[in-house]
Order: sequence, then C-alpha cells, then structure tokens
Amino acid sequence: MARPRVLDIPALSLVLLVGVSGAGKSSFAARHFAPTQVVSSDRCRAMVSDDENDQSATDDAFDLLHSIVAKRLRRGLLTVVDATNLQQYSRQRLRRIARDHDVPCVAVVLDVPHDLVRERTQNRADRVLGGDVTTRQLRDLRHTLRNLDREGFRRVHVLRDPEEVAAAVVRTERLPSDRTDLRGPFDIVGDVHGCRAELEALLTELGYRLSRDGRGRPTGAHHPGRTAVFVGDLVDRGPDSPGVLRLVMGMVADGDALCVSGNHENRLVRALRGRATRTAHGLKETLEQLAAEPEEFRARVLDFCAGLESHYVLDGGNLVVAHAGLKEAYQGRDSGRVRAFALYGETTGEVDAYGLPVRLPWARDYRGRATVVYGHVPGTRAEWVNNTLCVDTGCVFGGRLTALRHPEREIVDVPAERVWYEPSRPLDAPP
Repeated sequence: MARPRVLDIPALSLVLLVGVSGAGKSSFAARHFAPTQVVSSDRCRAMVSDDENDQSATDDAFDLLHSIVAKRLRRGLLTVVDATNLQQYSRQRLRRIARDHDVPCVAVVLDVPHDLVRERTQNRADRVLGGDVTTRQLRDLRHTLRNLDREGFRRVHVLRDPEEVAAAVVRTERLPSDRTDLRGPFDIVGDVHGCRAELEALLTELGYRLSRDGRGRPTGAHHPGRTAVFVGDLVDRGPDSPGVLRLVMGMVADGDALCVSGNHENRLVRALRGRATRTAHGLKETLEQLAAEPEEFRARVLDFCAGLESHYVLDGGNLVVAHAGLKEAYQGRDSGRVRAFALYGETTGEVDAYGLPVRLPWARDYRGRATVVYGHVPGTRAEWVNNTLCVDTGCVFGGRLTALRHPEREIVDVPAERVWYEPSRPLDAPP
C-alpha cells in the first residue's frame, strides 16, 4: 500500500479546493477541516436564496463568500473555499483577497477519474447536472491543471485517484515567522554593521561566553538562560563583516541566537548571486573583505543571509523583531509587502536634505499588544515610542551598540571604538 500523501498547508492561509462537481471536495473538506473553516459556495447560495441549486443566486452567493473569506483572513484564520474554482478569474479574485490580507494561497486539486465523476453526478439526488455541464467542467479542469503552477500559489497539491484522496493527510505548518513557542528571555541586538569588537564586548556585557577557533576568531557565544536576537544589518561599513557573520552564524547554528534580515543582507545576497547591485553604503568593502575568505565560507554566508526571515513573532505573541519595524496588521503575515516593510519601513518616495528616504512615522500610530523592537534608522539613544523601540544607536558611526533585554525592558549598550564610517546624516538629526 502506498504511503499517504502529506499535504503541507500554512496554518494561516487561504486554501482553494479545485475540482469538478462530484469530485469529492465537500467530503474532503469535512474530513480535514473544522466546519467553521470551510466556506462553501453551495452553502452561501442557500443562505441567499434558500436553495443551494438556485443558479440565479450565484453572483450574490459569491459576494457573500468573498466577504466571509476576507473577514476570516483579516482575523488571522485559516480559511478553505469549497467551490469548483475552475475559472481563472474566480481564482484570481480569491488570490487577490489573500494578497490584500498578506497570507499565502494554496490549491488542493481533486483530479479523480472522469468515469467516477460522471457516475457520482448521475446518482446525486440533490442535484442534476447535464452531461454537457460535466464535460465543460472536465475541460476546464484540464486547462486549470496546465496553468495552476504559474498563477502564484504558494503550493499546489494534486490528488489523482479516490485511494489517494482517501489516504491524504493534511498537515498545517506555522509560517516561519511564527516562533511564538519561544519564550525567551531574549537579548535583542541592534545594527552591528561589521563592528565585531563592539559585538564581542556587548555579548560579554550581557553574560554570553564566547567560543573561538584555533586562530582566536569568535565562532559562537552561549548564555545558559537567554537567547540573542539580531535585528539585521550585520554587514557593511564596519571593519570586519566576515567576523561578525562568523560569530552570528555560529550562534544561530548552535541555537543561541535568531536573526532577521536587514536591507544590507538583502543587498549582499543579490551581489553574491551576481546580480546588478549598487556597491555603495559599505557593500564594496564587505565584498572585498569576503574575497579574502575561503570560497566555502562565502557559500555559507550566502546560504545564511538568503535564508533569513523578514521578522519573528516571539514570546506567545508579546514580542516582534523586524529590521525596520512592523505595524500590527503585518505581524505574523507573509507577503512581498510585509517583507518590504520589515526591510525598509514605510517611505513617502521623497528624499530629505541628506539624500535619504523620508520615512513615515509608523511607530507613532502603533497601538499593538506586541512589543516591536527594530533598527535600521540610527539615533543617539534607544527611545520608546508607544510599545516600540529602535535599538540602532549608530555603532558604526561612532555611537553605541545597543541591546534590549526582554521581558525586563532593560537597555544595555557599549561604546563604539571609533567612527568607522561617516554617517550621511548626523545621528541627532530627526529621521
């Protein structure tokens, strides 16, 4: 007997069941999902017309279905659409709703034998479908299967016979940003920017014990009761980006730290992959420093930086760490818009007198339950704004390297050894 297919589905996602009438979509939904998670086009048709077979009520039924889907996704609930979903325009509209709420979309296709479908539809007492309807739906299904992989679904699962459908196992998986199971306590470290000596000093001040290789280079740091979390921008501008990477990568590999991506890691990935990238803002120096390292180390750096998440939700949802911060509506979500905000924040599209982007003050309007800790915009000191804290205090510009202890809300910092890189804007200038 063949092993059952395991269908991995993000715990927060929109799932479209795709198949002709009689394929077994409703039975599949009932077997694998809670009744409240399933939004059925038949049920919506019945709710607006008292007859789930009343095709004249289809437009109203789908207006209702789309409204329910949107409200569930806004509330962060897994939602399954039980409809044929055979028309590309209907799938596009549902994927647009998922995109508007920054959740991934998954398709589960039931492509069972055509003879079985015809037999089931002929034997249904509650609905009579003409042969031409079934034929048209089967033709639409063939077209759908040819194009589904190109429509932007996070995953497409295709089940092709009744035994495979019956044996399938649905396994929900949390999004990578969801680490609510990790309770800490945490030490959230601001933008390091290649300042290895200052990072060593800060970790020592926080009570971490450094480990070193045979050449005396730090390869990790352990604390018996705490976990470090880095807000990104490990690289560029400073004197030893490879040393910072070696230390942080070791800590992450050993389970002593987490790290989110900064915009400088994002640019480094593009450069290491050979893509056209401006080498300003310290990237040129980082590439020169990495050129002196073994090829194996550069490959590890690329894998590490490319695999960094946009943000983490930690401590049961009480803590969010993102490089440039994250407003409440985006926390625990996954989309291009969420990743862009986490990397760069929100800007007006204009530049200030220093040639830097004018940023919208999202933290001033923040009212979320989670504490948001971030970096990206350097200042002279870490200051609370509502329930958010920026821990980028410009170490590479001659300021300080700062960490926040959570949940204690204690700020720990060490001074920079010197000005390693002249800032484009004075640290005390308003962002």
